[in-house]
Amino acid sequence: MNDIVPIDEYERGRGKKPRFVRTNTNSIMAAEFDPIRWTVHGYVPEGFSVLAGRQKLGKTWLAIDWALAVACGGIAMGNVPVDIGNVLYIDMENGQRRIQRRIKALYPSDQRRPDLSKLEWVTDAPSLDKGFIDALEDWRLSVDNPRLVIIDVLQRIKPVGNSARNSYENDYSAWSPLQKWAMENGIAVVGLHHTKKGGADDPLEALSGSNGLSACADTTLVLDRDSNGITLYVRGRDVDEKESAMLFSAGMWTVTGEAAEVRQSGQRGNIQVTLKEATEPMSPTELADVTGMSNGNIRKLLFNMAKAGEVQKTGRGRYIHPENQHLNPIPKTPGNNGNNGNIDP
Repeated sequence: MNDIVPIDEYERGRGKKPRFVRTNTNSIMAAEFDPIRWTVHGYVPEGFSVLAGRQKLGKTWLAIDWALAVACGGIAMGNVPVDIGNVLYIDMENGQRRIQRRIKALYPSDQRRPDLSKLEWVTDAPSLDKGFIDALEDWRLSVDNPRLVIIDVLQRIKPVGNSARNSYENDYSAWSPLQKWAMENGIAVVGLHHTKKGGADDPLEALSGSNGLSACADTTLVLDRDSNGITLYVRGRDVDEKESAMLFSAGMWTVTGEAAEVRQSGQRGNIQVTLKEATEPMSPTELADVTGMSNGNIRKLLFNMAKAGEVQKTGRGRYIHPENQHLNPIPKTPGNNGNNGNIDP
Protein backbone atom coordinates (compact mmCIF):
# COMPACT_ATOMS: atom_id res chain seq x y z
CA MET A 1 0.00 0.00 0.00
CA ASN A 2 1.62 3.26 -1.12
CA ASP A 3 1.72 6.38 1.04
CA ILE A 4 -0.07 9.34 -0.41
CA VAL A 5 2.03 12.28 -1.55
CA PRO A 6 0.87 15.43 0.27
CA ILE A 7 -1.04 17.63 -2.13
CA ASP A 8 0.69 20.81 -0.94
CA GLU A 9 4.09 19.34 -1.85
CA TYR A 10 2.75 18.27 -5.24
CA GLU A 11 1.45 21.75 -5.87
CA ARG A 12 4.88 23.17 -5.08
CA GLY A 13 6.41 20.82 -7.60
CA ARG A 14 8.37 18.81 -5.03
CA GLY A 15 6.64 15.49 -5.25
CA LYS A 16 5.04 12.93 -7.49
CA LYS A 17 1.43 13.10 -8.53
CA PRO A 18 -0.82 12.45 -5.53
CA ARG A 19 -2.36 8.99 -5.18
CA PHE A 20 -5.18 7.61 -3.12
CA VAL A 21 -4.25 5.40 -0.18
CA ARG A 22 -6.28 2.29 -1.00
CA THR A 23 -7.21 -0.57 1.34
CA ASN A 24 -8.54 -3.92 0.17
CA THR A 25 -11.93 -4.89 1.58
CA ASN A 26 -10.51 -8.15 2.96
CA SER A 27 -7.95 -6.16 4.94
CA ILE A 28 -10.68 -3.98 6.40
CA MET A 29 -12.74 -7.04 7.35
CA ALA A 30 -9.71 -8.70 9.00
CA ALA A 31 -8.86 -5.62 11.05
CA GLU A 32 -9.80 -5.37 14.75
CA PHE A 33 -11.23 -2.04 15.81
CA ASP A 34 -11.90 -0.76 19.30
CA PRO A 35 -15.60 -0.78 20.19
CA ILE A 36 -17.51 2.48 20.15
CA ARG A 37 -16.66 4.43 23.27
CA TRP A 38 -19.91 5.51 24.86
CA THR A 39 -20.19 8.44 27.23
CA VAL A 40 -23.95 8.01 27.77
CA HIS A 41 -24.79 4.59 26.35
CA GLY A 42 -27.32 4.69 23.53
CA TYR A 43 -27.30 8.48 23.41
CA VAL A 44 -23.84 10.09 23.39
CA PRO A 45 -20.94 8.20 21.75
CA GLU A 46 -17.46 9.46 21.02
CA GLY A 47 -17.36 12.14 18.34
CA PHE A 48 -19.20 15.39 17.79
CA SER A 49 -22.83 15.54 18.94
CA VAL A 50 -25.36 18.34 18.74
CA LEU A 51 -28.04 18.68 21.43
CA ALA A 52 -30.73 21.03 20.14
CA GLY A 53 -34.05 22.27 21.41
CA ARG A 54 -36.23 25.30 21.93
CA GLN A 55 -35.19 27.95 24.43
CA LYS A 56 -36.10 27.33 28.09
CA LEU A 57 -36.91 23.66 27.46
CA GLY A 58 -34.05 22.42 29.65
CA LYS A 59 -31.14 21.65 27.30
CA THR A 60 -28.61 23.02 29.78
CA TRP A 61 -30.07 20.97 32.63
CA LEU A 62 -29.81 17.85 30.46
CA ALA A 63 -26.18 18.64 29.59
CA ILE A 64 -25.43 19.21 33.29
CA ASP A 65 -27.05 15.85 34.06
CA TRP A 66 -24.63 14.14 31.67
CA ALA A 67 -21.66 16.13 32.98
CA LEU A 68 -22.35 15.29 36.62
CA ALA A 69 -23.02 11.62 35.88
CA VAL A 70 -19.72 11.22 34.03
CA ALA A 71 -17.72 13.22 36.58
CA CYS A 72 -19.06 11.02 39.37
CA GLY A 73 -19.31 7.73 37.47
CA GLY A 74 -23.00 7.65 38.28
CA ILE A 75 -26.38 7.46 36.56
CA ALA A 76 -27.47 9.71 33.70
CA MET A 77 -31.12 10.62 33.10
CA GLY A 78 -32.31 8.55 36.02
CA ASN A 79 -31.38 5.09 34.76
CA VAL A 80 -28.39 5.06 32.35
CA PRO A 81 -25.13 3.98 34.09
CA VAL A 82 -22.02 5.80 32.85
CA ASP A 83 -18.28 5.38 33.39
CA ILE A 84 -16.35 7.97 35.33
CA GLY A 85 -14.08 10.42 33.52
CA ASN A 86 -12.98 14.01 33.25
CA VAL A 87 -15.50 16.54 31.96
CA LEU A 88 -14.99 20.05 30.60
CA TYR A 89 -18.11 22.22 30.54
CA ILE A 90 -17.65 25.36 28.43
CA ASP A 91 -20.50 27.61 29.52
CA MET A 92 -20.39 31.05 27.93
CA GLU A 93 -23.96 32.05 28.71
CA ASN A 94 -23.97 31.66 32.49
CA GLY A 95 -21.47 32.96 35.03
CA GLN A 96 -20.10 31.07 38.00
CA ARG A 97 -22.87 32.36 40.29
CA ARG A 98 -25.59 30.72 38.17
CA ILE A 99 -23.52 27.55 37.81
CA GLN A 100 -23.20 27.35 41.61
CA ARG A 101 -26.94 27.91 42.03
CA ARG A 102 -27.75 25.07 39.66
CA ILE A 103 -25.40 22.63 41.38
CA LYS A 104 -26.88 23.58 44.76
CA ALA A 105 -30.38 22.96 43.38
CA LEU A 106 -29.34 19.40 42.53
CA TYR A 107 -27.26 18.83 45.68
CA PRO A 108 -28.73 21.04 48.45
CA SER A 109 -26.66 19.39 51.18
CA ASP A 110 -22.94 20.17 51.24
CA GLN A 111 -22.33 16.98 53.20
CA ARG A 112 -24.07 14.76 50.66
CA ARG A 113 -22.61 16.41 47.59
CA PRO A 114 -20.27 13.97 45.75
CA ASP A 115 -16.72 14.80 44.74
CA LEU A 116 -17.09 16.93 41.60
CA SER A 117 -13.40 17.64 41.04
CA LYS A 118 -13.47 15.84 37.68
CA LEU A 119 -15.94 18.42 36.35
CA GLU A 120 -14.29 21.69 35.33
CA TRP A 121 -15.94 24.83 34.00
CA VAL A 122 -14.89 27.44 31.46
CA THR A 123 -16.85 30.68 31.06
CA ASP A 124 -14.82 32.25 28.25
CA ALA A 125 -13.30 30.64 25.17
CA PRO A 126 -11.90 31.66 21.77
CA SER A 127 -13.73 30.94 18.54
CA LEU A 128 -12.90 27.83 16.55
CA ASP A 129 -10.56 29.72 14.24
CA LYS A 130 -8.79 31.54 17.07
CA GLY A 131 -7.28 28.68 19.09
CA PHE A 132 -10.28 26.72 20.41
CA ILE A 133 -8.95 23.32 19.29
CA ASP A 134 -5.53 24.08 20.79
CA ALA A 135 -7.20 24.88 24.10
CA LEU A 136 -9.15 21.60 23.95
CA GLU A 137 -5.94 19.71 23.30
CA ASP A 138 -4.29 21.40 26.28
CA TRP A 139 -7.17 20.22 28.50
CA ARG A 140 -7.03 16.69 27.07
CA LEU A 141 -3.34 16.35 27.89
CA SER A 142 -3.76 17.80 31.38
CA VAL A 143 -6.30 15.28 32.75
CA ASP A 144 -6.19 11.55 33.40
CA ASN A 145 -9.30 10.35 31.58
CA PRO A 146 -10.87 12.91 29.21
CA ARG A 147 -14.35 11.71 28.25
CA LEU A 148 -16.76 14.59 27.73
CA VAL A 149 -16.70 18.20 26.53
CA ILE A 150 -19.88 20.28 26.55
CA ILE A 151 -20.12 23.57 24.67
CA ASP A 152 -22.99 25.82 25.74
CA VAL A 153 -23.71 27.19 23.15
CA LEU A 154 -22.11 26.43 19.79
CA GLN A 155 -22.96 29.84 18.36
CA ARG A 156 -20.51 31.47 20.79
CA ILE A 157 -17.48 29.74 19.23
CA LYS A 158 -18.60 29.82 15.60
CA PRO A 159 -16.13 31.70 13.37
CA VAL A 160 -17.19 34.39 10.92
CA GLY A 161 -18.15 32.86 7.58
CA ASN A 162 -16.48 33.32 4.25
CA SER A 163 -18.56 35.46 1.90
CA ALA A 164 -17.38 33.35 -1.05
CA ARG A 165 -19.17 30.29 0.40
CA ASN A 166 -22.83 29.57 0.98
CA SER A 167 -24.17 28.97 4.51
CA TYR A 168 -23.93 25.17 4.23
CA GLU A 169 -20.28 25.34 3.18
CA ASN A 170 -19.46 27.81 5.94
CA ASP A 171 -21.15 25.70 8.62
CA TYR A 172 -19.61 22.43 7.50
CA SER A 173 -16.10 23.85 7.26
CA ALA A 174 -16.51 25.60 10.62
CA TRP A 175 -17.45 22.48 12.59
CA SER A 176 -15.24 19.94 10.77
CA PRO A 177 -12.11 20.60 12.91
CA LEU A 178 -14.14 20.01 16.08
CA GLN A 179 -15.58 16.76 14.72
CA LYS A 180 -12.12 15.60 13.64
CA TRP A 181 -10.57 16.34 17.05
CA ALA A 182 -13.36 14.50 18.87
CA MET A 183 -13.11 11.36 16.71
CA GLU A 184 -9.31 11.24 16.68
CA ASN A 185 -9.22 11.36 20.48
CA GLY A 186 -12.27 9.19 21.24
CA ILE A 187 -13.90 11.98 23.23
CA ALA A 188 -17.56 12.97 23.22
CA VAL A 189 -18.03 16.64 22.35
CA VAL A 190 -21.61 17.85 22.82
CA GLY A 191 -22.57 21.27 21.47
CA LEU A 192 -25.83 22.90 22.51
CA HIS A 193 -27.86 24.56 19.77
CA HIS A 194 -31.31 25.98 19.11
CA THR A 195 -34.08 24.68 16.88
CA LYS A 196 -36.02 26.70 14.34
CA LYS A 197 -39.00 28.65 15.65
CA GLY A 198 -41.34 27.06 13.15
CA GLY A 199 -40.04 23.56 13.84
CA ALA A 200 -40.04 20.86 11.16
CA ASP A 201 -42.00 17.75 10.23
CA ASP A 202 -39.00 15.72 11.33
CA PRO A 203 -37.75 17.06 14.69
CA LEU A 204 -34.22 16.00 13.81
CA GLU A 205 -34.32 18.36 10.83
CA ALA A 206 -35.31 21.32 12.99
CA LEU A 207 -31.81 22.65 13.81
CA SER A 208 -31.58 26.37 13.18
CA GLY A 209 -29.25 27.51 10.41
CA SER A 210 -28.15 25.44 7.43
CA ASN A 211 -27.87 21.66 7.27
CA GLY A 212 -24.08 21.97 7.41
CA LEU A 213 -24.03 21.52 11.20
CA SER A 214 -26.16 18.36 11.28
CA ALA A 215 -24.26 16.95 8.28
CA CYS A 216 -20.96 17.41 10.09
CA ALA A 217 -22.17 16.09 13.46
CA ASP A 218 -21.76 12.39 14.20
CA THR A 219 -24.90 12.41 16.37
CA THR A 220 -27.89 14.72 16.54
CA LEU A 221 -30.15 14.87 19.59
CA VAL A 222 -33.26 17.05 19.69
CA LEU A 223 -35.30 17.78 22.79
CA ASP A 224 -38.88 18.60 21.83
CA ARG A 225 -42.24 19.08 23.51
CA ASP A 226 -45.68 18.47 21.99
CA SER A 227 -49.12 17.39 23.18
CA ASN A 228 -47.73 13.95 24.01
CA GLY A 229 -45.06 15.33 26.36
CA ILE A 230 -41.29 15.79 26.05
CA THR A 231 -39.29 13.55 23.73
CA LEU A 232 -35.54 13.19 23.17
CA TYR A 233 -34.94 12.24 19.52
CA VAL A 234 -31.60 10.63 18.64
CA ARG A 235 -30.05 9.91 15.25
CA GLY A 236 -26.42 9.37 14.27
CA ARG A 237 -23.72 7.40 12.53
CA ASP A 238 -22.99 5.13 15.50
CA VAL A 239 -26.30 5.16 17.38
CA ASP A 240 -29.58 3.39 16.81
CA GLU A 241 -32.28 5.91 16.03
CA LYS A 242 -34.58 6.28 18.98
CA GLU A 243 -37.27 8.42 20.58
CA SER A 244 -37.22 8.48 24.36
CA ALA A 245 -39.98 9.89 26.55
CA MET A 246 -38.52 12.33 29.07
CA LEU A 247 -39.64 13.75 32.41
CA PHE A 248 -38.21 16.96 33.89
CA SER A 249 -38.64 17.76 37.58
CA ALA A 250 -36.65 19.96 40.01
CA GLY A 251 -33.74 20.31 37.58
CA MET A 252 -33.45 16.58 36.92
CA TRP A 253 -34.17 14.70 33.70
CA THR A 254 -35.42 11.11 33.62
CA VAL A 255 -35.90 8.74 30.69
CA THR A 256 -39.27 7.09 31.27
CA GLY A 257 -39.11 4.68 28.33
CA GLU A 258 -39.54 4.41 24.58
CA ALA A 259 -41.73 7.31 23.53
CA ALA A 260 -44.20 5.19 21.52
CA GLU A 261 -44.77 2.79 24.43
CA VAL A 262 -45.10 5.55 27.00
CA ARG A 263 -47.53 7.49 24.80
CA GLN A 264 -49.67 4.42 24.15
CA SER A 265 -49.72 3.65 27.87
CA GLY A 266 -50.86 7.20 28.53
CA GLN A 267 -53.51 6.97 25.83
CA ARG A 268 -54.83 3.71 27.27
CA GLY A 269 -55.03 5.33 30.67
CA ASN A 270 -56.89 8.28 29.18
CA ILE A 271 -59.45 5.96 27.62
CA GLN A 272 -59.94 4.05 30.87
CA VAL A 273 -60.42 7.23 32.90
CA THR A 274 -62.94 8.56 30.37
CA LEU A 275 -64.94 5.31 30.38
CA LYS A 276 -64.83 5.06 34.17
CA GLU A 277 -66.33 8.55 34.48
CA ALA A 278 -68.93 7.94 31.74
CA THR A 279 -72.61 7.60 32.62
CA GLU A 280 -73.39 5.45 29.58
CA PRO A 281 -71.51 3.23 27.10
CA MET A 282 -69.38 5.20 24.63
CA SER A 283 -68.58 4.68 20.95
CA PRO A 284 -65.06 5.10 19.47
CA THR A 285 -66.18 8.38 17.87
CA GLU A 286 -67.43 9.73 21.21
CA LEU A 287 -64.18 8.69 22.90
CA ALA A 288 -62.17 10.40 20.16
CA ASP A 289 -64.14 13.63 20.68
CA VAL A 290 -63.58 13.60 24.45
CA THR A 291 -59.91 12.51 24.49
CA GLY A 292 -58.75 14.42 21.40
CA MET A 293 -57.26 11.25 19.93
CA SER A 294 -57.79 10.18 16.33
CA ASN A 295 -60.72 7.89 15.61
CA GLY A 296 -58.50 5.31 13.90
CA ASN A 297 -56.06 5.20 16.81
CA ILE A 298 -58.93 4.90 19.30
CA ARG A 299 -60.36 1.89 17.44
CA LYS A 300 -57.00 0.09 17.38
CA LEU A 301 -56.44 0.70 21.07
CA LEU A 302 -59.98 -0.39 22.00
CA PHE A 303 -59.50 -3.66 20.12
CA ASN A 304 -56.29 -4.44 22.03
CA MET A 305 -57.69 -3.19 25.34
CA ALA A 306 -60.79 -5.33 24.98
CA LYS A 307 -58.63 -8.42 24.40
CA ALA A 308 -56.63 -7.51 27.52
CA GLY A 309 -59.78 -6.97 29.60
CA GLU A 310 -59.01 -3.28 30.12
CA VAL A 311 -62.33 -2.22 28.56
CA GLN A 312 -65.50 -4.12 27.79
CA LYS A 313 -67.61 -4.01 24.66
CA THR A 314 -71.33 -3.91 25.31
CA GLY A 315 -72.52 -4.52 21.76
CA ARG A 316 -73.23 -2.21 18.81
CA GLY A 317 -69.71 -0.77 18.97
CA ARG A 318 -69.97 0.77 22.43
CA TYR A 319 -67.66 0.34 25.39
CA ILE A 320 -67.66 0.59 29.17
CA HIS A 321 -65.08 0.39 31.92
CA PRO A 322 -65.06 -3.15 33.44
CA GLU A 323 -66.07 -1.68 36.81
CA ASN A 324 -69.20 -0.07 35.34
CA GLN A 325 -71.25 -3.23 34.87
CA HIS A 326 -74.41 -1.32 35.75
CA LEU A 327 -74.05 0.36 32.33
CA ASN A 328 -73.88 -2.93 30.45
CA PRO A 329 -77.15 -3.72 28.64
CA ILE A 330 -75.90 -7.27 28.06
CA PRO A 331 -75.88 -9.02 31.45
CA LYS A 332 -73.28 -11.65 32.13
CA THR A 333 -74.62 -15.20 32.06
CA PRO A 334 -72.98 -18.63 31.87
CA GLY A 335 -71.24 -18.73 28.49
CA ASN A 336 -71.71 -14.98 27.97
CA ASN A 337 -69.06 -12.59 29.26
CA GLY A 338 -71.20 -9.52 28.69
CA ASN A 339 -69.49 -8.35 25.52
CA ASN A 340 -71.79 -10.12 23.10
CA GLY A 341 -68.96 -12.50 22.24
CA ASN A 342 -67.35 -9.85 20.05
CA ILE A 343 -64.39 -7.59 20.75
CA ASP A 344 -64.09 -6.00 17.34
CA PRO A 345 -64.13 -2.21 17.55
